Amino acid sequence: MPPVRVPPCAAASSVAAEVRAPGGGSVASAYPLLTLTALLWAGNAVTSRWAPGHVSPQVITSLRWLIACAVLLPFAGPRIAAEWPVLRRHWVRILLMGGLGYTAFNCLFYAAGTYTGAVNLALFQGSIPVMVIVANRIAYGVPVGLGQAVGVVLTLAGAALAASHGDLSVLTHLAFNRGDVLVFGACLLYAGYTVVLPTRPKVSALGFFGAMAIAAFVTSLPPLAVESATGHAVWPSHWGWAMVAFVGLGPSLLAQLCFMRGVELIGPNRAGLFVNLVPIFGAGLAVLLIGEPFGPTEAAALALVLTGIACAELLKPPRAPADPAYSQTRTRRNSTSP
Repeated sequence: MPPVRVPPCAAASSVAAEVRAPGGGSVASAYPLLTLTALLWAGNAVTSRWAPGHVSPQVITSLRWLIACAVLLPFAGPRIAAEWPVLRRHWVRILLMGGLGYTAFNCLFYAAGTYTGAVNLALFQGSIPVMVIVANRIAYGVPVGLGQAVGVVLTLAGAALAASHGDLSVLTHLAFNRGDVLVFGACLLYAGYTVVLPTRPKVSALGFFGAMAIAAFVTSLPPLAVESATGHAVWPSHWGWAMVAFVGLGPSLLAQLCFMRGVELIGPNRAGLFVNLVPIFGAGLAVLLIGEPFGPTEAAALALVLTGIACAELLKPPRAPADPAYSQTRTRRNSTSP
């Protein structure tokens, strides 16, 4: 599977090869599973906006990965122990990938919720696939077709419209909302993480995913210490604990499991298209749950982002004959699958 093309689920996709459901399954069952996945990821954007005052960004990030590790390790632990010699040789890479792709992304994403709306968070998150196209071109020289180029332009235009809230002076004076800058940085980090994911150590995907979760928790502790030392740490209220439980069990684990099963049933390329539902669900949840306004500017930004993603997905070249990232990932996955 080419994780460089399906970013929010890159790690889960490779784990899919190790999750075998007895007796197969109906292809139709993939669609509700993948729809639930997108809904959970959109819920993470709304949680980011809802969290300020209930739990601080570094606290929710650390607790999120603590919960994920506690649930995941009973299953991934044996693989990690068996493959520890290989993992140990690559511990710096794993620490950096977990620290940037998981911890830093979440820290910036939750911090952005203090300053910008959930609609914008979901729009930027939905634009990650297009960011990956650009990053993949820079890192691997993967050709970008005309349809993908149009998709990049349209998606960036939608993100710019969302960040400027329709005020062109914001673009000319670069006076962007702090939250929009933070979430844009978070998405760039995740796009970069996705592009380098194919270079992961040659271990089972389940063992690697468990090691990454541990790395994410460990690297979340220094920012948590800084937040606590500066007096900005907010430990969860009753609502805060509900949010921590949701992001730890929902987007971190349940969404990954649903996506893994969906990939197994219909394949990664078709499953990846469901990521495009994140901006739609995110905008809807923001309006329904926290009463965010959704006017013509937001609607136009959403339309641009979705149109851009559709162009990038539907008008891409039929085959990428020299995609080194895809070839490498495919080889490694086949060599580690049971």
